[in-house]
Amino acid sequence: MQGKKNYEEILFTSVQLSKRIPSNNLFFRLKKAIDFSFIYPLTTSLYGKKGKESLDPVVFFKLCLIRKIEALSSDRKLISLCRLRLDLIYFLDYNIDEKLPAAVTITHTRRHYPTELFLEICQQIDQQATNAGIDLGFAQKS
Repeated sequence: MQGKKNYEEILFTSVQLSKRIPSNNLFFRLKKAIDFSFIYPLTTSLYGKKGKESLDPVVFFKLCLIRKIEALSSDRKLISLCRLRLDLIYFLDYNIDEKLPAAVTITHTRRHYPTELFLEICQQIDQQATNAGIDLGFAQKS
């Protein structure tokens, strides 16, 4: 008997992203291997104490890393890809139904980072990945 998949969209579902991503997936491995918390003390002075909350600097650098690894030419393409891939949503620490940052926010954030600090953070990410046996080359031409 021929089967026929009948799709009916549901409003609620129970999904644990970590269970949907293979353990050998690069972004799954990076999430486990790199402690991005070192970024907060290095970037505190770039942010004010009042006003609208900014893009989390850890999310910003994770997005930059995704863009580099996936060889994407624009922040729009980056966000479009992130919307589609569960491994990237998981890597970014977002929930499946959570809105991702606007591409223009990433572009503006990048402009406000001093080059030296940006490279220093990229180098530390690279070093942690290398220590975990993952060769990124993130600090080169980022």
